[in-house]
Amino acid sequence: MGGDDAPQSVVSGARLAAQRGIPIVLVGQPDKLFDAADFEVIAASQAIAMEAEAAASVRKLKDSSLVRAAEAVRDGRACAIVSAGNTGAAMAASMLRMGRIRGVSRPAIATPIIVPGRAWPNVLLDAGANAECSAEWLVQFAQMGAVYCRDRWGVAEPRVGLLSNGEEAGKGSPLVKKAFSLLEDGAWQERAGAAFAGNVEGRNLLEDLVDVIVTDGFTGNVALKTAEGVAKQLIGALVGAFDSSEDARRGARLLMPALAPVYEEFSPDSVGGAILLGVAGVSIISHGASSPVALANAIQVAYELAQRDTVGSLGRIFSPK
Repeated sequence: MGGDDAPQSVVSGARLAAQRGIPIVLVGQPDKLFDAADFEVIAASQAIAMEAEAAASVRKLKDSSLVRAAEAVRDGRACAIVSAGNTGAAMAASMLRMGRIRGVSRPAIATPIIVPGRAWPNVLLDAGANAECSAEWLVQFAQMGAVYCRDRWGVAEPRVGLLSNGEEAGKGSPLVKKAFSLLEDGAWQERAGAAFAGNVEGRNLLEDLVDVIVTDGFTGNVALKTAEGVAKQLIGALVGAFDSSEDARRGARLLMPALAPVYEEFSPDSVGGAILLGVAGVSIISHGASSPVALANAIQVAYELAQRDTVGSLGRIFSPK
């Protein structure tokens, strides 16, 4: 029931995912789920608005689609939750109903950032779940990001970078400096099968220097949205330049075959949403404006991570037997 064009875009995305052989359960108000007769539906009489206060809504609206979806994962009726609705509510529902992995202090949002020419993206976390963090949490984020990077993209020994205002070890806020000293410890790197690569800067977000970029949720969210805004403005400027004259339009027609794959690589539809790492279940958070293709890709990611038991892999890192 969440998203800018819900429930139509969600049902359409679910149908695309079902065509790939993925079993789907829809959660929402049955009388509003048009063209969904061929899906199993878990009825939920309430919906949390996009602008609603997250935690209070989850506690008050117990029959909302987000709460019922998280309960379906908790109770084994589904293997993952995918939502394009209120991000804060999706996080709150996942944490309150599914719970945290034992040993994890705070879940974090892990967002893929495309690296041009590389088969896998950089993983940025936290991208917004925790505005204020401790250095110890950043170490946990590094471990979770490394496991996620390995499980989803097969990176054997993910390189972890710490986002700072300079690459030198002494740069950064007190939080960054303390996190740097903790991340240098080899024990967590061995447990997570990762390697700490030192500090990275904002200009390195899309570069092949590391595989996982760790920061607090406030900085990560600002960095992510800055990158999205720059990309949007750049694409707009290019489109305007291509249409500025007849000669430019002719040139654009010649360049289009070469530019189309680049545009496709950077398309948000291909990312498949961000994952909330640290909760005891797979929880994928998609953008409110996600198209059916983007939602289908998010469902694909959720399905694959459930099959690979990424939550179990995280549990073994934080609570080894």
